[in-house]
Amino acid sequence: MGKTTFSGPVISNNGIIQAGSGSVINLTAETTLTFDTHAGRTIEINDADGAVTLPSIKTAEIGATYRFFVGTDATDLDIKTDGTDKFVGSVAVAVTNGTVKFFIPASTNDVISMNGSTTGGDANSYVEVTALATAEYLVQGILIGSGTVATPFADS
Repeated sequence: MGKTTFSGPVISNNGIIQAGSGSVINLTAETTLTFDTHAGRTIEINDADGAVTLPSIKTAEIGATYRFFVGTDATDLDIKTDGTDKFVGSVAVAVTNGTVKFFIPASTNDVISMNGSTTGGDANSYVEVTALATAEYLVQGILIGSGTVATPFADS
């Protein structure tokens, strides 16, 4: 099969594999994501105390995935929804002594808050968020932290 290049977003009902320099986006400041620019890409966050806001879930965009890689140790880094959309799923917070604890969001949680220690967010942490249904983002990932781990999930 030949190689095809597109200059804008492409929607496929059976999936597309993205690769190349445009498939990784580096964020260094507070950002509100969009489906067209960020869905299906790996988003490296290099803003220790910033916030990344996910787009509001639209029916036509269900299944859209946003992958986050923390490139800079967090001090107060948030991944949040519009406030209406909530998180389901789970994330693990792991520390260097081998302790790993999994956390499940409460039904009202719309923020993943990383502090670089107890709630994770050290460099090399990874979170994946997928629009699962109207007002529902599925979250999974491993956050690297230290100390006595605590839930990274919160309400805005």
